[in-house]
Amino acid sequence: MTTSPALAGLRVLDLTRLLPGPLATLRLAELGADVLKIEPPGEGDYARSMLQSDADRASGAPSAFYRIVNRGKRSLTLDLKTDAGRAKLIELARDADVLVESFRPTVMTRLGVGYDVLRQVNPKLVYCAITGFGSEGAFADKAGHDLNYIAYAGVLDQLADAGGAPIVPNFQLADLLGGALAAVTQMLAALWHVARGGAGRFVDVSMTHAVHAHNVMAHIALANADEPGTRAGAGLLNGGVPCYNVYRTADDKFVAVGALELKFWQTLCGALGRPEWAARHWSLGQAIGGTDAKEVTARLAACIRERTRDEWMALLEPLDCCVAPVLTPAEAAAHPLFRGREN
Repeated sequence: MTTSPALAGLRVLDLTRLLPGPLATLRLAELGADVLKIEPPGEGDYARSMLQSDADRASGAPSAFYRIVNRGKRSLTLDLKTDAGRAKLIELARDADVLVESFRPTVMTRLGVGYDVLRQVNPKLVYCAITGFGSEGAFADKAGHDLNYIAYAGVLDQLADAGGAPIVPNFQLADLLGGALAAVTQMLAALWHVARGGAGRFVDVSMTHAVHAHNVMAHIALANADEPGTRAGAGLLNGGVPCYNVYRTADDKFVAVGALELKFWQTLCGALGRPEWAARHWSLGQAIGGTDAKEVTARLAACIRERTRDEWMALLEPLDCCVAPVLTPAEAAAHPLFRGREN
């Protein structure tokens, strides 16, 4: 059965740059929204030249970064520092449902096109501001990027190597989870409010506050007065148990064991020929991060090292015991799970 996209007819003005805002409006576009990307004259969105390949640079094409997060959008160049540019934006906002921007707080107000101005011409407008630290408070005007936001939020402290040193992740948690996803969620909630007859709203998305709110395992550990449990190797979901860990294979690749529930762990132990390990599980009293957990983890690591990743997957994947190959991005793109399906 063919159905129309859920957001067909929704009109979105996108004044954002780089990753969080463009990804948020991409998700709206994928749901059928008409997104108009508005860029300043000259360089435009910095993503055009960031991570640009030699081939794109030689041909003058924007980077794959820009193309991926802005696909399916219309585009317009507008100089908001001019009267004509500001007048055009106000005209566009009059008929828009959503406007998204990611400037520092007060920039749009100083330009004369802030929420107070735009809601006068369109009381139903949902205005979303994505910022690093929120639109108000002592940190409102502070500069930052994803690494800074997750550092303040207490998340980077938990993304540590075996020695306890924080790593630099190649997955932008604050940008994607705290920025893009939070913005989409709050915009849709505000649009529901408008659809039921309410007025438009100013949606204030702080990437740092949002990613901090999602740091659920750390909040649980703190509520249990177990702050050490938030560190790598000490908690249930961060390496403190053998049934939920990552192991190196004979070909120097990796498998991810997520046999968190006892039934999966028992199936895995049977498949490995180690049925005596089946009762050594956190749900049966094994201390998380304790001596026994570390001993079984070490023994399991030695066992997994005996075969290649693909050999293990040939054995374990059919058993449905929550073991997965750690795929490279290229391997993931070619995997049957994703092949032919646009993300």
